[in-house]
Amino acid sequence: MGKPLLFIIEDDIEIRRIFTLTLQDEYEIESFYDGHAALARLQQVIPALIILDLKMPRLSGREVLQKIQADERSAKIPVILATSDAAQAAALQDEADLVLLKPISPIQLRLLASRVRSRSG
Repeated sequence: MGKPLLFIIEDDIEIRRIFTLTLQDEYEIESFYDGHAALARLQQVIPALIILDLKMPRLSGREVLQKIQADERSAKIPVILATSDAAQAAALQDEADLVLLKPISPIQLRLLASRVRSRSG
């Protein structure tokens, strides 16, 4: 069986690269610069896990999260939110499976992604 699919939705190319390098051994990864592209792709495939930046151009991570959760096809996908804003992280704690404050260490990301995915079945 192949690796589970992971979406990384992050506008910062360097962070996207770090997340990809950290998780590529365990996941097949598709990465997106903005939420519009990720939401369009969600109409075609359902990933096992989504890592979502909150501060992005055009469509905020919070708006993307709301759209993911409002669609019955994607509502059960575990979502890890990533933000550098502690207040925003606290405010969204109950809306996602996990909220991580940037900077996120690769070891922490790998461990937590594995835990979130295994919790969701």
